[in-house]
Amino acid sequence: MNSVPGNTWLVVGLGNPGPGYANHRHNVGQMVVDELASRIGATFKKHKTPAQVAEGFLRPGGPKLVLAKSNSYMNTSGGPVAALLKFYSLPLERLIVVHDELDIPFDTIKLKIGGGHGGHNGLRDIAKAANSPEYVRVRVGVGRPPGRQDPADFVLQGFSSTERSVLPNLLSDAADAVELVITDGLLAAQQKVHAPSA
Repeated sequence: MNSVPGNTWLVVGLGNPGPGYANHRHNVGQMVVDELASRIGATFKKHKTPAQVAEGFLRPGGPKLVLAKSNSYMNTSGGPVAALLKFYSLPLERLIVVHDELDIPFDTIKLKIGGGHGGHNGLRDIAKAANSPEYVRVRVGVGRPPGRQDPADFVLQGFSSTERSVLPNLLSDAADAVELVITDGLLAAQQKVHAPSA
């Protein structure tokens, strides 16, 4: 049990552990929490739960962020997430999961709470471990696989050179979306993030 400020949020970036997976589409969630950690000047460290954790404040006197990357593989993300919620005594309403999404185009971000897992095994496992799918998701579009390529193979590949040139902006936009959910609430964040860009 850990004493935490009332305005604390757990932000989990989904992905697979180890350098071999680091640049895959499936790990875009972890790339986003890396971006958030650099913004708040926090460093990922080993933790009592099966995760790497970075802690800091969004701004002085502002909400506390607990950024986490699971030490287990994507398909078993639920256990580490449940352990983190328990360790920090946080309700599911204070969980934001950042993950790759095949069903929206690359360089697009969508926000939602609850709903199905859309075949995403990380989301499936978290809903099972938490006994509920009712948590906020920041869905980072990685696009559909070309032709008849298996989606499972597609997400375990790196981004194309064209995509890599845009990737820093996408990660920054996703990190902005996480911050908006925390500071403005989900509805206001959705209105800003989902609005067509001028």
